[in-house]
Amino acid sequence: MSKPVVGGGPKKVLYALQTATKIGLKSTAKALTAKNTCKACGLGMGGQKGGMTNEAGDFPSVCNKSIQAQSTDIQPGIPIEVLTHPLSDLRELDGHELEHLGRLATPLYKPAGADRFEAIGWDAALDLAGARMRATAPDRSFFYSSGRSSNEAGFILQLLARAWGTNNVNNCSYYCHQATGVGLGTTIGTGTSTVELEDLDRCDFIFVIGANPASNHPRFIHKLKAIRDRGGEVVIINPAREAGLVRFALPKSVKSMVTGGDWIASDYLQPRIGSDLAVLKGLAKAVLVAADGDFIAAHTTGFEAFLADIEATSWDEIECRTGLGRADLERVAGLYAKAGSAVFAWGMGITHHLNGCDNVEYIANLAMLRGQIGRPGAGLLPLRGHSNVQGIGTIGVKPVLAREVLARMEQAFGITLPQGGGMDTMACMQAAQRGEIDAAVLMGGNLFEANPDSAFALEAMGRIGFKLYLTTTLNRGHVHGIGDGEALILPVTARDEEWQPTTQESMFNFVRLSDGGIHRFDGVRPESDILCDLAQRLMPDSPVDFVAFKQHRTIREAIARIVPGMEDLADIDVARQEFHVRGRLMHTPLFHTIDGKGRFVFRPLPPAEPAPLLLTTVRSEGQFNTIIYEYTDSYRGGIDRNSVMLHADDLAQRGLQDGDVVTLESDHGRMDGVTVRAFDIAKGSVMAYYPEANVLVGTAVDPRSKTPAFKATPVRIVPR
Repeated sequence: MSKPVVGGGPKKVLYALQTATKIGLKSTAKALTAKNTCKACGLGMGGQKGGMTNEAGDFPSVCNKSIQAQSTDIQPGIPIEVLTHPLSDLRELDGHELEHLGRLATPLYKPAGADRFEAIGWDAALDLAGARMRATAPDRSFFYSSGRSSNEAGFILQLLARAWGTNNVNNCSYYCHQATGVGLGTTIGTGTSTVELEDLDRCDFIFVIGANPASNHPRFIHKLKAIRDRGGEVVIINPAREAGLVRFALPKSVKSMVTGGDWIASDYLQPRIGSDLAVLKGLAKAVLVAADGDFIAAHTTGFEAFLADIEATSWDEIECRTGLGRADLERVAGLYAKAGSAVFAWGMGITHHLNGCDNVEYIANLAMLRGQIGRPGAGLLPLRGHSNVQGIGTIGVKPVLAREVLARMEQAFGITLPQGGGMDTMACMQAAQRGEIDAAVLMGGNLFEANPDSAFALEAMGRIGFKLYLTTTLNRGHVHGIGDGEALILPVTARDEEWQPTTQESMFNFVRLSDGGIHRFDGVRPESDILCDLAQRLMPDSPVDFVAFKQHRTIREAIARIVPGMEDLADIDVARQEFHVRGRLMHTPLFHTIDGKGRFVFRPLPPAEPAPLLLTTVRSEGQFNTIIYEYTDSYRGGIDRNSVMLHADDLAQRGLQDGDVVTLESDHGRMDGVTVRAFDIAKGSVMAYYPEANVLVGTAVDPRSKTPAFKATPVRIVPR
């Protein structure tokens, strides 16, 4: 490339305007300015301060992801003639084509053994769903939610499942940030961010580890640039040198756009894939001389054992594992040691490993080592991907509830709920593959394509006899893995179409209120409404008054009574006062542990991976989770999604050149006819796009978080 790639810039502004023009400037403006929470990432904006304003009052707080998310919701309805084509025809469409067919506006039913969907009325669909679920033993079912759904719908989903008799309740976080919850739980006693948005305006140092916010959380880049403007440091740790993390042309700044962008990273480490724990131990080893002894003595436990492990880990081993020099790690540790207030931010490059929990624990260790937690402007920030994935977990869409929450729920409704834990997401999929799941309720998302090992996912989903999907648009998960059984697809309202206000929680533990109220289609219904109707058919004699729960205020009042920290939810629709979940932000050094102290932990380095090439799956700038908006990746030089990226030396070593076509294979699958591209990435590393590359990823999980290792798969290149 003759010109360096820069994130953001006029092309992204033009793309956003073109997208808005396609869906109608009036419709776009209405959607973006309404008092509804953004449908994209967990950074959050919108709500009662306005559609393009965040909790700090920043305006316009909007990005390309917001426009993209709106673009599929504002589409016209899909003609029934298209929906009733043979499944074989629909399977010829890729994910982008299916998502952009339009909005689903009528219920669809595929009878057992049929080769296509047919239209079905709402009452008939709900009657059928109730009958099929009644014929299923509760422990042979599971309930799944994406992070798009509201707190209100999520609460009803998990209550329905548990009142019926199963704890097989899970969500998409098991395939993303579950390791964060576990790793933070063992060290600081809470599983979410310890900082609020304003803390990013107070800090003078930030680590961004295993994440690419330029593509996935664009508005976060404004905060990074502001740190640089204040003379602070932004250190990126990522195997790939991502253009948008080096330099970004911010659309809100005329100067930034005209001058070709602002520098974001002040330092950039590129370790080998899978060496995160060794990197973190190396940074800890280098910063020991600047450890905050007073903080450690007063507010932590376990430091001696942690120190012994760090001292026993040699620099030779750290350098060998990471591919980084001691001088590189000491340089970055020196910057951290000088920081007044530091924030640690990380993404799935940290959690998507068989030792993802260990990685998160060592981030917490690093923060405690310098006393960079428990005060304003400093702390821990997991970068959540979906707009309400954190809220869905908060209100109980998970297989294990805290005893206090379970007891409160039983008392509130006068029922006895199943004890013990249910199955996590992967366990449910494996049970389905074994033929042990007869029914599944899937609220949003695309579980089929979110799974590792696409052949496994196809088989497992296909063996579920009855599947009930709640969705706004079609995706590949609705036509692949459908099997010979029955399937219902019910069209739901988008967030800004909800009949009543709903709530969502950001990655900063901030709960927003969305007004809803925009009307686009007659044939769609809110998820909460559908679930309450299903519950009445499934459990007509239940002591839980699901009819009353058709009123969202009643749901919120129940959540406020049952879920600690959510007390302010009860009257949010009246007070219009959005809030932080109580007890999560840490602006004083009082940890959420039994003794109020942070816990240093130590973990051994994982076995060294002998494979010469390790694959990490990544997202492009033009996608959100499994949804593909653009076929090419503008932030990686315009390469297409059928490309894999390697260091130029790795290509040369194999007699390959940029642009050659090869087969990429692993022990789990193969991708034929992919194009290799030279990229600035650590040697021995390979990048390919999610979800296409999931065919190569195995189903092994981190034993503690049950999260698959999407980021470290041994692969081989087979020349054509």
